[in-house]
Amino acid sequence: MKRRVIVIGAGAAGTMAAIFAARGGAETILLERTRDGGRKILISGGGRCNVLPIALDETRFVTDSSPNTLRKILRSWPLAEQVRFFEEQLAIPLVEEHESGKRFPASHRARDVRDGLLAHARESGVDIRFDTLVSDVAPQEGGWRVSIAGSTGLDTDAVIVATGGLSVPNTGSDGAGLGILAALGHTMHPTYAALTPLTADAPQFAALSGISLTVTLTAHHPNRSATATGGFLFTHRGYSGPAVLNVSHVAVRSRVEPPLARLTARWSPLGEAEWERALGPQASRTVQGALRAELPDRLAAVLAAMAEVDPLRSLADLRRDERRRLIEVLVRGSLPWSGDEGYRKAEVTGGGVALADVHPRTLESRRHAGLYLCGEVLDAFGPIGGYNFCWAWATGRAAGTAAAAAVGAATAER
Repeated sequence: MKRRVIVIGAGAAGTMAAIFAARGGAETILLERTRDGGRKILISGGGRCNVLPIALDETRFVTDSSPNTLRKILRSWPLAEQVRFFEEQLAIPLVEEHESGKRFPASHRARDVRDGLLAHARESGVDIRFDTLVSDVAPQEGGWRVSIAGSTGLDTDAVIVATGGLSVPNTGSDGAGLGILAALGHTMHPTYAALTPLTADAPQFAALSGISLTVTLTAHHPNRSATATGGFLFTHRGYSGPAVLNVSHVAVRSRVEPPLARLTARWSPLGEAEWERALGPQASRTVQGALRAELPDRLAAVLAAMAEVDPLRSLADLRRDERRRLIEVLVRGSLPWSGDEGYRKAEVTGGGVALADVHPRTLESRRHAGLYLCGEVLDAFGPIGGYNFCWAWATGRAAGTAAAAAVGAATAER
């Protein structure tokens, strides 16, 4: 008799897990609470789906668990092999966008990725059941019982939990899987919104909504810090863009671990030495002219005001203390913030099940045999740009492959 595997959640990690469970010879059932699945795939990359990064820097992942365990999990399916899977197995050619460091489907259609994964799952023999809400998962003698709201439960040899976290709840993420895993005794690191825009009550920046540029942001906190260079956007509520999202977790967590994180910005590629030359007394122009050469006009005016320097002053007449104040604002300017957009706009959930609670090669729970975890329920996330899909694909493949094996995954680990 075939080994039965039930996968809960038809997102990136769950669909990949189902594919590899079925390819491993298991009778595989994929349960999804929404009517179509993969909704985060559809909205990723502005509807283009940044499937993978061009290059992977493992140190950019964030976890409260062991970084060494995280690396072992990531390396189970190297980036180059993931690329080959999409291009050769799914027939989805990928193109590189070097400016952003991302890989997209050549069609630039996220739907092609979602639909391609689901089609391949069906071709591999996966029984996909939409509009199916799992209410509980419980161990029983010889396997597991998966309870389904308004329906008869299912018995299975192995369960893969790929229910995601709490981010973008209108895609179907409600944290139910995290609750089930906590009830089963797993160690849970506190969850928080990650890769989310920040809000601000900053009158000096209020009129800059719509201005975008490339900046380097640093979030400072006694317990953690983060620095990111990338796009920055002033919004009507605060700040967004890759640079903001990639440091937002430090700000978000500081709201429950005071003091509040301090944000500073280097507003252009120029550092102190470069600005010293650009603002030197030998330059034959005004402060305003020097700033506008590197920055949007309205932002230049605001930064000059923050430094208490008249933008119409000639650089030749600028006092040394004024020059130092201006350079400080340009290179390490304080960026006031007051809150964040939370899970509603967060791209991922930080925290989750401690990585120490799973076998890194198989992702079987160390608490319960026959239970596997993958994707966003685990305590790890990366920056924007395909990193979190890379995590989803790798963890889904590992969990699906191990769950389908006749020999317990914990045995395979040894």
